[in-house]
Amino acid sequence: MTFINAGTLGTVPDRRDEVVALLTRRDERLRDLGCLAYEVGTNDEDPDTVYVMEVWQSAEAHQASLQDTSVASAIQEARPLLNGEFGGFRFEVSGSPLRGSDDGSTW
Repeated sequence: MTFINAGTLGTVPDRRDEVVALLTRRDERLRDLGCLAYEVGTNDEDPDTVYVMEVWQSAEAHQASLQDTSVASAIQEARPLLNGEFGGFRFEVSGSPLRGSDDGSTW
């Protein structure tokens, strides 16, 4: 079942753009791991926060991706730029008015 992981990453002051650059580096390997979408954004009202929305084929694919060498390396690279404040939520998709019920079809 399609899985969503959406959250916020608090950044060290004035380091937000570095985190965005890191998270938006092209990485086709994510597709192979089961990532259907990975969107990164900002909001000028919260200048030290990065917003991330991930869509995965399943919760298991997301969890397994964390063991991938390139994913683990990116996480390690980002750590010094983060202030430890994280927020968000996760859920399995039930359906969409654009696709109908979650029948496993891709985005």
